[in-house]
Amino acid sequence: MDTAKIDAVGSPGPTAEEVCRQLERILASEEFLSPDRGRRFLQFIVDETLAGRSEFLKAFTIANQVFGREVSFDAQNDPVVRIEAGRIRRALERYYLISGQDDEVTITIPKGRYVPHFEYSRCPQTLVLPAPEPEVPENIQPVSPDQLKPTPRPGQMQLRAFLALGTVLAIGAASFYAFHAQPLPVSQASLPEMSGGETSQPRVVIESFEDGGSADAASDFAHGLRSEVIGQLTKFADILVIADPSKSNQQNPAGYALQGNVQFDGDRIRSVARLVRQSDGVVIWANNYDADLRVRNKLDIQADVAEQIAGAVAQPYGAMFQTDADTIARQSQTGGSDVYACTLAYYSYRRSMNSQSHNTALGCLKRVTERFPESATSWALLSLTYLDEMRFRYKLGTVSAAKPLDLAASAADRAVTLAPNDARALQSVMLVSFFKDDIAKALQAGAAAYAANPNDTEVAGEYGLRLAMSGKWQSGCELISNTVNKNAGPKGYYEVGMALCALMRDDLQAAELWSRMSDLQYNPMHHLVLLSILGTAGKMADAKQEEIWLNANAPELMRNIRREVSIRLQRPEDQERFFKGLRASGLVVDTASAE
Repeated sequence: MDTAKIDAVGSPGPTAEEVCRQLERILASEEFLSPDRGRRFLQFIVDETLAGRSEFLKAFTIANQVFGREVSFDAQNDPVVRIEAGRIRRALERYYLISGQDDEVTITIPKGRYVPHFEYSRCPQTLVLPAPEPEVPENIQPVSPDQLKPTPRPGQMQLRAFLALGTVLAIGAASFYAFHAQPLPVSQASLPEMSGGETSQPRVVIESFEDGGSADAASDFAHGLRSEVIGQLTKFADILVIADPSKSNQQNPAGYALQGNVQFDGDRIRSVARLVRQSDGVVIWANNYDADLRVRNKLDIQADVAEQIAGAVAQPYGAMFQTDADTIARQSQTGGSDVYACTLAYYSYRRSMNSQSHNTALGCLKRVTERFPESATSWALLSLTYLDEMRFRYKLGTVSAAKPLDLAASAADRAVTLAPNDARALQSVMLVSFFKDDIAKALQAGAAAYAANPNDTEVAGEYGLRLAMSGKWQSGCELISNTVNKNAGPKGYYEVGMALCALMRDDLQAAELWSRMSDLQYNPMHHLVLLSILGTAGKMADAKQEEIWLNANAPELMRNIRREVSIRLQRPEDQERFFKGLRASGLVVDTASAE
């Protein structure tokens, strides 16, 4: 086998032998979930690239060689190659997030191409790893550089990482047990039941999905879709899922009903879902999903639609946590708080990001952890709220960074001891560990959190940010991009991550666009990112305006630039790239900064 270096992007890369060994490792792994056709696809495009024939990797060639299509194959009317490529991207992402984190070689398929990309996972040079263009669901148009705001709509979920909740939880537990002391066992529900008269955690009743009175195939599909939705929703520990409608309390102010309908028109399927507030029958969310059985099989369609429904309904800042959130959250100020009210107070605070809402959420979570000390979710949110006093201190006006970090660590430990498989508890461990400079533990906790619930956009987005800022730009930016395309909240928060991804791959036009689409008022650090981008791009007048704003609104940050950047960007080469943009703008970045 030729040992010449593979130079896919003009930089030193793995040898052909190293790529072949990595491909064998992937294809032999149980974590690479791809059918035989997908495995033949991956083998073919890797072999052709190593043989120097990457320019021939077009949809027609792949369809002919891998799928046995005739010479009359038309890629415009038959999307089989594009769809299979998307599936392999997701399968590769799952493999590297779960079992391939320590592999030396990374194989990816950049969006919009069929030529694989090979790189070392840990590059010893001071080379910035290239990040791919944002991975966008198939029926969502990517943001173009001349657009001011992105307008994503619900589409096919890109991160179909796991198929069964039992497998997911086992993976999450195995990942986390590697670095955490043996926790105490708890019941599946991490939130306690409330006594009469109190507002309990939200409950969603999954009603029977109607089949439109059509053929048996529609009835079978509707039944299977309902089962998939139940399985996906149970991954969210913040809600209770009720599969038997006769057991629901329709007067519960935190009660919702999920209704569905399935209709067949030949080979086309339309699935309709809506979320209804049980107390008054108001429809608070609805959407429909179309699919074609000639393109995808029934099980894949059911899984994708169920993931989209679960994410839209139950993710943080989703439909269930937006409805009446501010009204219920105001209960937290009275002192008679419960778990649900304090959860809403936390998300209300994260949307507004000011000292008053922070103090309200912090006080509520302190009280609720005293009243319900077995609530893992409350301990996790308390940890994140403490941590914000450090990472958002220039926005919140907090002074000390040491004590909040210790308090956050203690609360995170309590949360994960109570519920070792809970995504929110693991998220708190991830963030605390990252800011305590224990990157290995942070990424292990992030992988376990993502394994526990890949539909939780807050978990996926924060994990993506930690991966990217620890130097794993390839996989991190993929996760951040998918999170943005799912309209994850808080609005404008993850866009700054996309800006950093674009900056690190020298796409300054996209970097500035994403930076201006981020919520610049959410955190002064967002302004600092924009300043570095403008300096790199040579836009001195715009950069001066950002510097003036920072000096007026965050003077302490300007005295501690090196420290604040270094606790976020872990690799020295990434830090220096960021500082280079600041220096280009005319800013003086000291070799050491004040504490």
